[in-house]
Amino acid sequence: MSFYALILLILTRDPLVFYLGMVLYSIKMALPFADIPSLAHHALKKPPWIRVKLPGGDTWKQVEGVLEKHGLHTVCDEAHCPNKGTCWGAGTATFMILGDRCTRNCRFCGVSTSPRGQELRKDEGEEIAAAVRELGLRYLVLTSVDREDLPDHGAGHFASCVTAIRAGNPGIKVELLIPDYDTAEIAPLVATGPEVIAHNVETVPSLQWVRDPRASFAKSLATLRYAKALGVGVTKTSLLLGLGEQKAEVLAVMDTLREAAVDILVMGQYLRPSPKQIGSLYQPRTL
Repeated sequence: MSFYALILLILTRDPLVFYLGMVLYSIKMALPFADIPSLAHHALKKPPWIRVKLPGGDTWKQVEGVLEKHGLHTVCDEAHCPNKGTCWGAGTATFMILGDRCTRNCRFCGVSTSPRGQELRKDEGEEIAAAVRELGLRYLVLTSVDREDLPDHGAGHFASCVTAIRAGNPGIKVELLIPDYDTAEIAPLVATGPEVIAHNVETVPSLQWVRDPRASFAKSLATLRYAKALGVGVTKTSLLLGLGEQKAEVLAVMDTLREAAVDILVMGQYLRPSPKQIGSLYQPRTL
């Protein structure tokens, strides 16, 4: 009998509760992260070189006020992004459409999940267009949750939002961070004339298990290829660093993305939004 089992039996003095507790403890110890200390759900001690700017100032308040006025979602809020203070303090935000609940469940992400998303908001594009005008944005980044519950995965609504935003803001430059759409789903988005279409491969092939089972490196790479084949001028993707990847794997991904004609690769230290997510920290010199 282990030390923990003995303590549990002493505290409960009930064999039934004892055995139930041991079963639950055994299940917990069998979870995938139990054998991976760097990815376990424990509180990471933050090194002194990490400093997250707290939200504040008139500009931040203006952004918050505009978003609340129009009832809009941002990935900054929904994903609990630690860089929110920096972006909002500069007067910008990444708008998120198709609701605030994702139908996928990736282990590194802080966005709420649900088997079904919310009802589509017909005026969402017009409200974002108004917010863009009030914030004086000249470059807009628009993203969305995944919507497996919709026939087109939300692509049609995505495109209608971009059309409304352009109609209300002539000359606006638009970057779309999209789900892993196929050719038919990307086509209406390409027709809106975005300057950039982005889709994130997230991590190296060996660590794709941190994503929802419906996602994969191959599928994400195909989405980027589809966008380029349909005539998008600039394609973009991102790699999270700090999930357990090896340097050789990162270099191999760079080569693969270059072969797929991806124009921009963003890499950065992953900062998990809460202890529920996974992640580890690199030293600045390593980055």
